[in-house]
Amino acid sequence: MPSPKVSVLHLIAFTFFVLCLFAGGSRRASSQEVLTYHNNNARTGLNSSETILTLGNVNSTSFGKLFVLTVDGLVDAEPLYLSAVPIQGNGTHNLLIVATENDSVYAFDADTGSLIWQITTLGAGETPSDDRGCSQVTPEIGITSTPVISRPTGSNGVIYVVAMSKDTSGNYYQRLHALNATTGNELYKGPVEIAAQYPGTGDNSSGGYVIFDPAQYKERSGLMLVGGEVYLTWASHCDIRPYTGWVMGYSPTTLAQKTVINVTPNGNEGAVWGSGAGLTSDGDGNIFFLDANGVFDTTLNSEGFPSSGDFGNAFIRLTTKGGLAVADYFEMDNGVQESDSDIDLGSGGAILLPAMKDANGNSWELAAGAGKDGNLYVVNRNAMGEFNPNSNNIYQELAGVLPGGMWAMPAYADGRLYFGPQGGPILAFEFKKAELGTKAVAQTSNTFGYPGTTPSISSNAGKNIIVWAAENTNPAVLHAYNASTLVELYNTNQAANGRDQFGVGNKFITPMIINGKVYVGTTTGVGVFGLLSDGAEKLKTSGTETNGSAASSVVIPQGK
Repeated sequence: MPSPKVSVLHLIAFTFFVLCLFAGGSRRASSQEVLTYHNNNARTGLNSSETILTLGNVNSTSFGKLFVLTVDGLVDAEPLYLSAVPIQGNGTHNLLIVATENDSVYAFDADTGSLIWQITTLGAGETPSDDRGCSQVTPEIGITSTPVISRPTGSNGVIYVVAMSKDTSGNYYQRLHALNATTGNELYKGPVEIAAQYPGTGDNSSGGYVIFDPAQYKERSGLMLVGGEVYLTWASHCDIRPYTGWVMGYSPTTLAQKTVINVTPNGNEGAVWGSGAGLTSDGDGNIFFLDANGVFDTTLNSEGFPSSGDFGNAFIRLTTKGGLAVADYFEMDNGVQESDSDIDLGSGGAILLPAMKDANGNSWELAAGAGKDGNLYVVNRNAMGEFNPNSNNIYQELAGVLPGGMWAMPAYADGRLYFGPQGGPILAFEFKKAELGTKAVAQTSNTFGYPGTTPSISSNAGKNIIVWAAENTNPAVLHAYNASTLVELYNTNQAANGRDQFGVGNKFITPMIINGKVYVGTTTGVGVFGLLSDGAEKLKTSGTETNGSAASSVVIPQGK
């Protein structure tokens, strides 16, 4: 096994690689940005360049709420961050990009909270969709998934967003937008309406093709930009059929659909939702994700693949070379039974891990994921295990270690995976010699009710590693923990007189940490946290920031 020092160096190199390659194009290495869900396309949730927040200053004396941004709908998408964006006539700003279920997108100054621009993605005479008789996203469905931002060298940024809406005649629309980060204006003659068909005889098929019906889906998983394409996936409304499992790829510069696959084309269900987690990618033409409950064909062809091409409830690897296609998969030996009971693997999000060496010096490329059954699955990305009705032939399975199941995704740093299962504490599992320990090496003293929590992590090149997590309560609670021990450093209920409370909790939300601040979405806006001395300094220079609109006011806490 490599020494801890070497492991840290490998982790730093890996993180730099995915940040630069996966998160939307090359850009200035000196600029911190968060351009995609959970920081990178490996979805580690790690910012390894956080130099301001430390184990010593994240406490209720030094750290707390700076302000709250209030917007016009639920913030189910993770806020994203663009650094040093020149705004015509308004100087240069670090931008916080916030999308809402009211089909609005906002750009705020990430440091002061002042509004830079706000746009609607609605067409003339349209409104956000109703909740389609489903309580998962309610009372309206607009922008649910985390956008993705492209910022190649010399660019100010392009924000890709999927929005759902309906018109006065009861027609529903799903559209892909490309927004100029400096103005919010549409680019590339967008938006484009999303439509698709794929060969098959499954749900909502006609003439030998399964047809995508925009009314039957919502874009819940975070968008992904990799290999010159923007990838979208689709969730159902409370498993209300007809629906199937779609993944689509679009050109980021023309918004033309380039590739599409359906992973249950001759069956039904098999949506991709992951509790908001995005697809993952290794940057080498492979996409990994956990598919939700749906038809899986237990009759296999000579290659060990489902004979009818239905991969419901599977851990899937797609190849993007020559168009989307299933290249490998893993299905639990009891996957059909779990799927029939709605115990789907797809309630959680997949995570890719850096290469690890075992005791014999062999290198392994691994991925991990967990769903509702409470088991933790680790797969070899190059040979995932396929399906065997008698046993699970995978790299490693930790049975029952996540009681309550996962409606979230893990985070990774310094050889540890952090899971926040429903109804339980955050649990840290540690890799040694490329093998995950079967018992948690640390856990939080508090638990997280439904849906559990998706942690995020900040560190400074492997030092001052802090695990952050949001609790879906009223009021919401932001927690910070020492990553080594999971002993709590801070939470937003500690300060007197509710000083740091910031709104009602939101089951979707993943904290985003960058440049000494933590951004946490709620049902009405975004709470912004940092060192209180920084907040006091901002108040001296900018005062109480508003733009004259209640929908975008910035609420500044009194005192420290």
